[in-house]
Order: sequence, then C-alpha cells, then structure tokens
Amino acid sequence: MSIKHERVNQIILKEVTEIIQFSLKDPSVGFVTITDVDVTTDYSYATIYVSFLGKEERKIAGLKALNRGKGFVRSELSKKLTIKKVPELIFKLDDTLEKGQKIDEIIRSFSN
Repeated sequence: MSIKHERVNQIILKEVTEIIQFSLKDPSVGFVTITDVDVTTDYSYATIYVSFLGKEERKIAGLKALNRGKGFVRSELSKKLTIKKVPELIFKLDDTLEKGQKIDEIIRSFSN
C-alpha cells in the first residue's frame, strides 16, 4: 500500500469520526468507534469498520442509523477532503474485538 493511500485512509478515519461525533444528530448511533478505514485504490469506495458498545440489538440499530446518515456524512466529508473524488461510504461492523475475547476465553479454559 502506498503512503498516499494510507494517508487518505487515516484522514478519512479522522474526519468521519469527527463528523459522526459532532455533526450527526441521530441519537440511534450511540457510542460508536471507528476502528479502521479501507479505501479502494481508485478512491471510489471507503469501507469504514465500526464497533459499538452494548448488545447485538444496539449494534444493529447503530449500523442502521449510520447507513441512514451516510449521505450527510459523505457531503460533510467532501467539504473537508482535498481529493477530487470523495468515496462512497460503506459501514461494516468490526467484530475483531469479540473474536479476540472468544479466543482469549478458549486459551484461559485450556490453561486452567
């Protein structure tokens, strides 16, 4: 991955985090953490990995709220980016934390 590509990923992560935190007014979003951003090489799409605190219903409701507001988030992002093409946003749940906890539990059960 090129340095420019990685820099665009990090800029989008920072800006989308700020937009969701300070500008998006949907209370259904709740407490969300953006864990990673992966932009395609042609900058057409940006997959934004998110995690939520709480139960599965809370995560689903938060993801639906983000998908409802992605047009707003993208338009706000276009005001902050200097690249010509603002990518289409795709929000996905990041379940790596849960997977890591399950692995940790399995390891602990075998070590006892």
